[in-house]
Amino acid sequence: MCDVRVAIVVFPGSNCDRDVYHTIQDIGMEPVYVWHQDALPTDTDAVILPGGFSYGDRLRAGAIASHSVIMDSVRAVADNGTPVLGICNGFQILTEAGMLPGTLLPNSTGRFMCGWTRITCHNHNTPFTKNLRPGTAVPIPVANGEGRYYADDTTLHSMEENDQILFRYETDHGGSVDSIAGVCNQEGNVAGIMPHPERAAEAEINPYDHRPARTIFESLGG
Repeated sequence: MCDVRVAIVVFPGSNCDRDVYHTIQDIGMEPVYVWHQDALPTDTDAVILPGGFSYGDRLRAGAIASHSVIMDSVRAVADNGTPVLGICNGFQILTEAGMLPGTLLPNSTGRFMCGWTRITCHNHNTPFTKNLRPGTAVPIPVANGEGRYYADDTTLHSMEENDQILFRYETDHGGSVDSIAGVCNQEGNVAGIMPHPERAAEAEINPYDHRPARTIFESLGG
């Protein structure tokens, strides 16, 4: 897997970039940090937009970051089929940029929610889930204040038809419509997930089963 180069985009306020870097390195791929004002390296094999609070979540979570210089090259590589994964704030950025359907709203609890949950894989035909079986349960932590996924009925119907729902929560989290925890674009190469697989990919930090979360990253290597 060492020949797989994964660009990790760093925005002002990112705070999960080092966690993602460590995980990518730990599974044998080559991680590289890329500052949001730069362009992606030409030899990028995959892109990850990590979690955090880009620009302090001013306006809306991910709204300002979605206009960063690097997003032009993120769109360009995505259009060419390169896998792009947004985690938590990265998910919010991708929806704000119009690269994923729907939006992320403040949690229905009105509070920041942090703790362990379980999500279930519903689409294994993507670069991120191809090594997971449909129905696989993934023990994983959440940490967000604006993690409530929303899309209107027409968009949801289209997403169902196109198999764009990647993960659902096993129990309600923050009021997400249809219990959606992760989605992808129609082509399947751009995905967003609200929980944090990078915080669940090692036995030392996952008290349940680290293998499913680790598989999300390993899938990028083939």
